[in-house]
Amino acid sequence: MLKRHPANPILRPDPLKPWEALNVFNCAVVQHQGLFHMHYRAQGVDYVSHIGYALSQDGVHWNKLESPVLSPAHDYETRGVEDPRVTYLIEEGRFVMAYTAYSPLGIMPCLAVSENLITWQRLGCVLPGEDNKDHVLFPRKIRGRYAMFHRRPPSIWIAYSDDLIHWSDHQVVMEPRPQGQGWDEKRIGGGGVPIETPEGWLVIYHAYDRNHVYRLSTALLDLEDPTRVIRRPEGFIFEPTETWEIKGDVPNVVFSCANPVVGDEVWVYYGGADRVVGLATAKLEELLTFTRGRAPI
Repeated sequence: MLKRHPANPILRPDPLKPWEALNVFNCAVVQHQGLFHMHYRAQGVDYVSHIGYALSQDGVHWNKLESPVLSPAHDYETRGVEDPRVTYLIEEGRFVMAYTAYSPLGIMPCLAVSENLITWQRLGCVLPGEDNKDHVLFPRKIRGRYAMFHRRPPSIWIAYSDDLIHWSDHQVVMEPRPQGQGWDEKRIGGGGVPIETPEGWLVIYHAYDRNHVYRLSTALLDLEDPTRVIRRPEGFIFEPTETWEIKGDVPNVVFSCANPVVGDEVWVYYGGADRVVGLATAKLEELLTFTRGRAPI
């Protein structure tokens, strides 16, 4: 259902920059004040992840900042800061970056805030001491509180907060389907910022099967109670087929952290085989039709 952009891959590593000489992938993208702003995960030959920044007028051709905007700085980040997802809180006029900290202490979800997309203030690890990632903040409060997806393996969870630091009321939203029943049987995780529609929150999520092939699909959740799954199709909307999606640092991966709505389309930015960044698009109405067109779960 998603159509690949003919310019793919739209972002590649730069062998002249040690911090991004090997891989660039798994990016956040927001459209703000007429420009596209990308935050991407980058790795050099040491495999330590940093978060770089790039700017674009058309969302396809990018100008990169010379240095990362976020690099490991604490003991819980020594092996990298990974997989940014950026949410714009329009009522507050600020951005929240959800990123994963990786170190010998574990894999933990962290948050940072910014008003200019360049300078970020860390809020720290918000769910310390547990194996957790794939977190992303909703674009508005739900029943007066911030809401955030996260992943306690192997499922997508949600949690709520009054201050972005202390999170509670954890509940499972979606689980992998039973073993042997398809493409999302092993683990599932959230993608980009949930899209608010009159019918519910449209969510693009990833999953992998027993062969470790990553694919993307959609679900529709209730606007005021996102734990209530209105629709979850059995099929998927995207899978690795291009050489650079099949062969790379991690094979057979299409992994998205960003799905901004641009006009009447959803632009899905994704990492291909953990090496480069691609772009694929679909009409928002087409995705809603696909999602609502299946029987309830």
